[in-house]
Amino acid sequence: MSSKISGHVSPQPCPHLLDFRSRNGSKPFRALQDCIRLKPPGGRASIRREPSELPRCGTCEEPSRPRLYACISCAAVFCHAPLIHSHASDHALSFPGHEIAVDVDRAELFCCACRDQVYDRDFDAAVVLAQTINATATSTTSGSTAMQCNVAGSQPENLRKRHRVDYRPWEPDSGEHISIGNQSIPLHDSTNAPLVSSTLVPWGLRGLNNLGNTCFMNSILQALLHTPPFRNYFLSDRHNRYYCQQKNSTINGAKSSRLCLACDIDAIFSAVFSGDRTPYSPAKFLYSWWQHAANLASYEQQDAHEFFISMLDGIHEKVEKDKRKSQSPGSGDCCIAHRVFSGILRSDVMCMVCGFTSTTYDPCVDISLDLEPNQGGSGKSSSAKSHNSCNVEVDCKGPNQNCGISSLKGCLERFTRAEKLGPDQKFFCQKCQVRQESLKQMSIRKLPLVSCFHVKRFEHSSIRKMSRKVDRYLQFPFSLDMTPYLSSSILRSRFGNRIFPFDGDEQDASNDLSTEFELFAVVTHSGRLDAGHYVTYLRLSNQWFKCDDAWITQVNESIVRAAQGYMMFYVQKVLYYKESENQAAP
Repeated sequence: MSSKISGHVSPQPCPHLLDFRSRNGSKPFRALQDCIRLKPPGGRASIRREPSELPRCGTCEEPSRPRLYACISCAAVFCHAPLIHSHASDHALSFPGHEIAVDVDRAELFCCACRDQVYDRDFDAAVVLAQTINATATSTTSGSTAMQCNVAGSQPENLRKRHRVDYRPWEPDSGEHISIGNQSIPLHDSTNAPLVSSTLVPWGLRGLNNLGNTCFMNSILQALLHTPPFRNYFLSDRHNRYYCQQKNSTINGAKSSRLCLACDIDAIFSAVFSGDRTPYSPAKFLYSWWQHAANLASYEQQDAHEFFISMLDGIHEKVEKDKRKSQSPGSGDCCIAHRVFSGILRSDVMCMVCGFTSTTYDPCVDISLDLEPNQGGSGKSSSAKSHNSCNVEVDCKGPNQNCGISSLKGCLERFTRAEKLGPDQKFFCQKCQVRQESLKQMSIRKLPLVSCFHVKRFEHSSIRKMSRKVDRYLQFPFSLDMTPYLSSSILRSRFGNRIFPFDGDEQDASNDLSTEFELFAVVTHSGRLDAGHYVTYLRLSNQWFKCDDAWITQVNESIVRAAQGYMMFYVQKVLYYKESENQAAP
């Protein structure tokens, strides 16, 4: 049994929306289903009677006002300009009961009396259902812009919150009171705070509010907030946001057009580790990330792994621009993102005729694992690997694996296994001076402080023009020894105790780092490809906690082992720190 951390503040619901619901129920919202249009592909929802309709204000007949709202009660359209005049508010004052309207361009509820956005779960269900059906329809038919939906049934599975959410405190019933008393320990309760030891709640454990389909961001932020080297860097004030902002304003003479992600991360660390247990809203960080990744700036659901890579790139880009450092990401010295997550991969391609071997090194910040069983083709991608990730495929035919179950160790074993490249992948041998068939073998030359493994559960086929989610289970250990996958181990198994014929420093490449890793965070994805939800499991003080947006729950270890892992984060058991080269004389 688990218990939620309470103490968060629930905003007061709009009285006009409550009055509207008490008189009309949810039927008006469901009636809007036929008017919801989506801009392809999978764009923002809008409200239109006809796809080609151009809404105009019923009073001034202007179509270009900042906002146009359609009254839910009478379908009349009026404009609203916050700093000028609001015909929508005039309409609400003239006709009591007509306060609730919908933004025709954004499909968002708005209270014309309060002059603020409001949230209704039934209305949100209609919008999400329209998006889901649209995504399904566009995969089989093209050119269709109008959709007819039957919303008399149940709400869509894994309904996602899109915008403002009323966070209501959980109150157990009589049966739950008994279960809590018998099987759980309260983590935090404002009524008996003096009686509960503060050591029961790990420091820095705080929920993050969902700002509208931002569970992908919250899940990654929770993992990064409790990544030991990353956390220690910011909590030791290595990146001071006030100094950074002052320095940038001095250098540029004006406020920078692109905000600093590291400054906003520093602000999140200050808020999360302040001791406040109420859920925190990382709105400023979300805006900064939108500035960095403009192509992902929307309230649509995004991929957590893509956000993770984009976030690290944003930190690296800012530091690289400010400090003009010349180090490569693989060196681990360019920025905190690469100091923590960056490793180096080694790729050996050997000519099968003369034995000549070509060796290349590529930096990466994570390893992507493919859960699909081998279909008889090549086990690894032949394309050049990005510096952000490396592709791995699973061999379900191994002696220690079941076809229905994959394991993280099995994936790594296949990744470091030598494979024969196909005849269409011949490489140019510098010794033979002709293209020859070859063997390719990958290995890890340098381990990062934190290893991130990404499971490729989302498949997109350009041939079949379809996407699907892979729900196969992946076994992942809580402790992981990376020694068998290091370049030194691979070369030793290939050449025995002889001196390596090239790159003799491989044996000592990782001697200053530990090869034993411990699992501390698991990001999971549940639901379908187009309507899923991200949750993070954190290991703090030898206890596991489930971070589901604003809700924090203590869970059993078995729950984590059974989770459908999407990203796993491992940290070295022993962290070695290099002595500073510029120490002051005693």
